[in-house]
Amino acid sequence: MIFRKSDAPQHSWSDTLKVYREAATVRMLFLGFSAGLPLMLVLGTLSFWLREAGIDRSTIGYLSWVGLAYAFKWAWAPLVDRMPIPFLTRWLGRRRSWLLLSQGAIIAGLVGMALNDPHIALQPVVWCALAVAFGSATQDIALDAFRIESADTDRQAALAAGYQTGYRLAMIWAGAGVLWIAARAEVVDGGSYQAGAWHVAYLAMAASMLVGVLTVLISKEPIRRELPPAKNVAAWLDDVVVGPFRDFILRYRWQAVLILALIATYRISDVVMGIMANPFYVDMGYSKDEVAAVTKIFGVIMTLVGAFIGGALSMRFGMMRILTLGAILSSASNLLFAWLAGHGHDVTMLVLVISGDNLASGIASAAFIAYLSSLTNITYSATQYALLSSMMLLLPKFLAGYSGTYVDAYGYSNFFTATALLGVPVIILLWFSARANKTSGSKEQRKEQAAVQPEI
Repeated sequence: MIFRKSDAPQHSWSDTLKVYREAATVRMLFLGFSAGLPLMLVLGTLSFWLREAGIDRSTIGYLSWVGLAYAFKWAWAPLVDRMPIPFLTRWLGRRRSWLLLSQGAIIAGLVGMALNDPHIALQPVVWCALAVAFGSATQDIALDAFRIESADTDRQAALAAGYQTGYRLAMIWAGAGVLWIAARAEVVDGGSYQAGAWHVAYLAMAASMLVGVLTVLISKEPIRRELPPAKNVAAWLDDVVVGPFRDFILRYRWQAVLILALIATYRISDVVMGIMANPFYVDMGYSKDEVAAVTKIFGVIMTLVGAFIGGALSMRFGMMRILTLGAILSSASNLLFAWLAGHGHDVTMLVLVISGDNLASGIASAAFIAYLSSLTNITYSATQYALLSSMMLLLPKFLAGYSGTYVDAYGYSNFFTATALLGVPVIILLWFSARANKTSGSKEQRKEQAAVQPEI
């Protein structure tokens, strides 16, 4: 992490804001919607549904391991990066064909979830959720490569902000929209839990994926870089599987360990806390309409504000400075939930907590996506980005599986405080990164000065 003034991009505020109107940014808005929709439906809204259906908190916590599909997407990222899909790739191109295929899998999985009831049989819902998660992770691989190849480095923060905007709008629809539809689909005197209402809501979400499908069909494929054919299977494996990892290590050398450690822990506070957020709302007595209005609509709007602030500030002052700011704010904001746990059912307090937490999350997310994008080599854009974003989720998702057990043992207040403390190692890693990059930058400056020093 480098904090020298010369590293901050020197754009005027006019140029900084104009980039949000470019076609590539607008496309990422709609594709971001397609990416954000399934994630909420298998990790966020699903926990609300399961808790209302009478599933215990420990089981809900363990079921969050469905999200590990996102953490291991690097395993099949090389195939998405290089392998053509019969007929589709010839018609749409390498990136768009994989996007369309993955979106089809997501739609099928959501329909399967809608046709089952976890109160009667939990296993079919879990299998369908796994299908949605696998399809969503595959979509992320192709979409990240599509985004990185669609613009230069200076515009990656703006594309990240556009992506985050669409992503968060999808979270409104997959969060508030699902709860609103389910609440309106309930029948009078039908009981506190009505499976049919959830079935209607999830079918509506499956239809909403058509936004991404249509965007893929009308978008242009990024300019394809022609790759030389491999001589044999061993050469192909070396180029497709080993090459991306070798390239990353050779470019960053010993600093690769520090970079990967930072990536693996940067979002740990938010991810671990987020699994128990919806069960917390149910247990605190908040209604579907209250949760929809405050956390899924107002909260996401605050996240959008944070994403735009993070994207704009990253272009203006440099992404690394905003990355540090986001880490501090994201960790501290979890303490607001610990405070809320002592107030019980209080909508006004919930609004205040959601305002601070989601604003911090938006700033951190925009800067972090831009940071990950800056680390990738465009030659291996899909595979390397998948590796980095997978590392971001692996440890947090694993720990999140025990979140329900922790809440049962120690209560919500202690749980939220513990998740805030998980952010301390991130801040320490950022400090080490700053020192390492300052040292590296000083060495580069000395080399440049020596290169232009006149001979005596």
